[in-house]
Order: sequence, then C-alpha cells, then structure tokens
Amino acid sequence: MFDVFSSPDVWLSLLTLTFMEVVLGIDNIVFISIVVARLPKAQQARGRTIGLMLALVFRIILLSFISYIVNANQPLFSWNLPWMDEPFAVSWRDIILFGGGLFLLAKSTTEIHNKLEGEEEEHGTAGGTATMGKILVQIVMVDIVFSFDSILTAVGLVDHVIVMIIAVIISMGIMLAFAKYVSDFVNTHPTVKMLALSFLIMIGVMLVVEALHAHIPKGYIYFAMFFSLLVEMLNMKLRKKTDPVQLRQSEIKTEDITVQGR
Repeated sequence: MFDVFSSPDVWLSLLTLTFMEVVLGIDNIVFISIVVARLPKAQQARGRTIGLMLALVFRIILLSFISYIVNANQPLFSWNLPWMDEPFAVSWRDIILFGGGLFLLAKSTTEIHNKLEGEEEEHGTAGGTATMGKILVQIVMVDIVFSFDSILTAVGLVDHVIVMIIAVIISMGIMLAFAKYVSDFVNTHPTVKMLALSFLIMIGVMLVVEALHAHIPKGYIYFAMFFSLLVEMLNMKLRKKTDPVQLRQSEIKTEDITVQGR
C-alpha cells in the first residue's frame, strides 16, 4: 500500500493536496470559531477540537466511499426549463452544495443581524449560553458540505486514496494547532469577525452558484478574502498608532443663559 510513495510525483501530490486542504479548511475554521463563541468559555476549546475532529472523521469516511462520491455528479433527474437549450440535470452534489450554501447564507446573515441589532446576549467573560449539542449539529452540517467539496477537489489532484487520507490528517493537525489562535483573533476583533461573516456569505453564494452549474474560480474568492483581510490588518495597525479622536465639548456660560418667566 505504501509502495506508491517511492515516486517523487506522489510526494509532490501529497504536498500540494495538503496545502489545498489547509486553504479549503480556513472556511471551516472560521465557521467553527464563530459558532463556538456562543458556548460557555470553559467549553469553547473542547467545542473547537470536537468540531475539527468531526471534520477529519467525515473526510476519512467519505474517502472510504470515494467511488460513490465520484458518481455523485451523475444526474438524478433533469428539468426542461424554457430559457435553457438543454435539460437542467440535478445530482446529489448539486443538492448538497445548494443546501449547504443556503445554510451558510442563513447562519451568517443571522449572526450579522445579531451583531448589528444588538440581539446577541452579553455574557462578559463567561461566553455564551448555547448548548454543546446545538453547536455540534451546526458544525456537522457545515462539515458535511465542506468535506464533500474537499474530497471532490482531492479526486482531481491525486489518484491514490492513501495519499488523500494522509493529506487530510496532516492538514487537520495543522488546523488543530492554529484553531485557537484564529478563533481568539476573530472573536477579539469585532471588525475581523464581521469580515469573516462576510467571507462565509461569499462562500455560501459560491456553493449555491456551483450547484446551479455556474463555475466561479475559487482563486478569485480567496484573493478577495486575502486582500480584504490585508486592508483590515493595515487599518488595525494604523489605529494603534493614531491617537483616538477627542470630541469637542461645548462650553456654556451660565451668564449667557436666560430663563424665561423668571
């Protein structure tokens, strides 16, 4: 089974796939960081670890059924739409991506609404009051979508399942090592958290569009995310160097005030 590693091309494929898994896993880390923040402070680290371990388990399970996943692109049924020249075919991949995209859109929009409208509870250092079970259900739903998309990417890069499994395990180890730092950074800076939620909305739109058979190059998405994050980093650095704006207080002389009817 490990004879495949005698070829330099396999090692190059392993390195490439590991890098791709880490990049694709950023979306997962951001989502987990945001939803885990609703747990009590003492449970947040445990929630992050369980969430990422679930992602690892799901990806390995999906790799075990890789032949079925490859066939997930096969049409289940098709519609004859009047504005299309050919029938619109719907596969399991389209259904999963469409449902996952809608879930990301709904969840991210709800989080932004709570932030802006002030409906999110203030819990101070204790963190949130959401239950572990509720948070894990949300993480599992997104893990399924992200894992499915990740496996389809791996199939296009590597021919050997063992290489895919090793790449997934290495990438998850890297994400586990940095998950706390990413989570603390996102939740400590409100503007970064809002930016992260905007990224998730963009990912949700991309999933829905792909389910409708319109392809958006992921390089454009990740470049936009990186550029926006770079601009925010520069803004944060500038705010540290700049003195806060002092509002000018109006000076009212008591002798200039006349009280009518006195």
